[in-house]
Amino acid sequence: MYMNRGVSIAKWNDHVANEDSFFSSDTCIAVSDGAGGCGLFANEWSEYLVKHLPKNKPIVSFKELDEWVDGIWETFYNEHEERAKEGDGILLNKYYNEGSCATIAAAWITGEKKCKWMAYGDSVVFHYSQDTGVLEHSFTKLSDFSNPPRLVSCKDPLEEEGFSCGDFYLDESSVVFAASDALSHYIMMMYELSKNKEYGAELAEEYLKASGNSQLLKTAETMKFDFWKDVLQSLLDATSSNSRFELYLKELNSKGILDMDDFTLVYFKG
Repeated sequence: MYMNRGVSIAKWNDHVANEDSFFSSDTCIAVSDGAGGCGLFANEWSEYLVKHLPKNKPIVSFKELDEWVDGIWETFYNEHEERAKEGDGILLNKYYNEGSCATIAAAWITGEKKCKWMAYGDSVVFHYSQDTGVLEHSFTKLSDFSNPPRLVSCKDPLEEEGFSCGDFYLDESSVVFAASDALSHYIMMMYELSKNKEYGAELAEEYLKASGNSQLLKTAETMKFDFWKDVLQSLLDATSSNSRFELYLKELNSKGILDMDDFTLVYFKG
């Protein structure tokens, strides 16, 4: 029997809608991060993707993701085209040019101690085992968070390079979780710092990129911490309410180790 929990908050310095959406049940978790910088209706599109995601049948190939999006985009596109027409011509043009865009990341418990996952874009699915101390995830590498992500669009074809999928094999101490990009960057960065001998090359690459993220890394590497207790467990505990989650993330942000964004975390564990 698994327990599940999810929480999502908007950027606290901004009076804009939260563009992240999530789903959680005992057998499926999902996160979608609507890309506000692309087209219109980002939050509606992320909500729509999460709502229509098959909760009982994992998407296990690029072809399956493609077929799923192919079966749902048109209804959304037509409905929101009508809404865009109510605005001025500039908005309508923006919609015709860019549509609506979002990431998607999901995991499904498929059997005893087994979990299937898939991701498109820079929302990330993770598996951490306390027994082994190993963190597995769906993303490429730390420095790639500063590149523009591939996005699921309501009008443009998907690109296979943006897709990844796989299996996690679980034990009694496992936790499986998904997060939007800024939070995922924080989790991966802290994990790699906690195993810096193993991840030296990846950390160096992030460092040399001289992005906003490499600033976060410079600050984080001066800290002493235990990855499970101080990073992951604290984060999971903070999901008990939106206000607690926001307070905790404000603290991380003020320490200079977490970038500002909408933040979403959803998880299940045995």
